Amino acid sequence: MKTKLKLSAAILALFASPLAFAADDHDHGKEKQHKHEENVSKGPNGGHVIQSKAGFSIEVTADKERKARVIFLDKQNKATALGEQSITGIAGERSAPTKLAFTKGKDKDANVLIADKALPAGAHVPIILTIKTAPDAKAVTERFELHLH
Repeated sequence: MKTKLKLSAAILALFASPLAFAADDHDHGKEKQHKHEENVSKGPNGGHVIQSKAGFSIEVTADKERKARVIFLDKQNKATALGEQSITGIAGERSAPTKLAFTKGKDKDANVLIADKALPAGAHVPIILTIKTAPDAKAVTERFELHLH
């Protein structure tokens, strides 16, 4: 009887230990995710900064009407004057995407590209932007999640 009990305890320990490690990994995943959110670079307007592999940086924010606003940044994280840059995008879930077209703002927003439609509801909005730095430049695609809280 004692042998069966010891054997049962050993088998239980073998099956329970992976579960213990899985729970431990899950907790660390949350820590890593939280640290990742803390390391998101903030721009001069408090928005999400994207440093493209194509060599440029942009800051993405949303205004009170939930319209996305994009500003091109220099190496010192300062807004640069708009030239012939153009952006189109898709925001929201794949099942109900919102297509976005961006136009140059006026007056104080002369260096801002502003979306024509509001972003979908939610505090975390997935966005895909297609960016051209010049009419003849190759389009660059940037994917990210905009945190609106």
